[in-house]
Amino acid sequence: MELKPGVITLALYKGKGQLFNALIRAWTGSIYSHCELVMPDGRWLSASAMDGGVRAKRIDYKPEHWELIPVPWANASWIEEVFERHQGKGYDWAGIFLSQLLGSGLHSERRMFCSEFCAVALGFTGIGQRYSPVLLGETVHRINRLPFVQLAHSLAEDRPDAKHA
Repeated sequence: MELKPGVITLALYKGKGQLFNALIRAWTGSIYSHCELVMPDGRWLSASAMDGGVRAKRIDYKPEHWELIPVPWANASWIEEVFERHQGKGYDWAGIFLSQLLGSGLHSERRMFCSEFCAVALGFTGIGQRYSPVLLGETVHRINRLPFVQLAHSLAEDRPDAKHA
């Protein structure tokens, strides 16, 4: 799938990456090791270990490295608000260990990891730290298959002037 201009998209990283990516894939039993939210203006938002935490950047999209899932129900204003509130926070290494590896749900309020940021930005507040990239991708796929989401998305496609919420 190609990136569609003007559509909020969840991007799941399946490229080789570095040792940390391999460890995440091994632990979760998934091909995914990182996630990003791609905004309609082309910015990719996430918390990145390589970039030191919550940030926005433009990524040179390579289809072989990413699975893209449109998120037609995402609220762009909410995502921007979450980003503004958390931009610059450091990467939550302890949260990855405590909430993902040990399953305790404990995490830092001053730091975030990628799937936590994306989950909170998509509205899964209070439980964002429970999501791994693969679980977040599965959740978004399931929401996208709900009949009322499909209906709303098809209605929006029929109205090209319709904006994302």
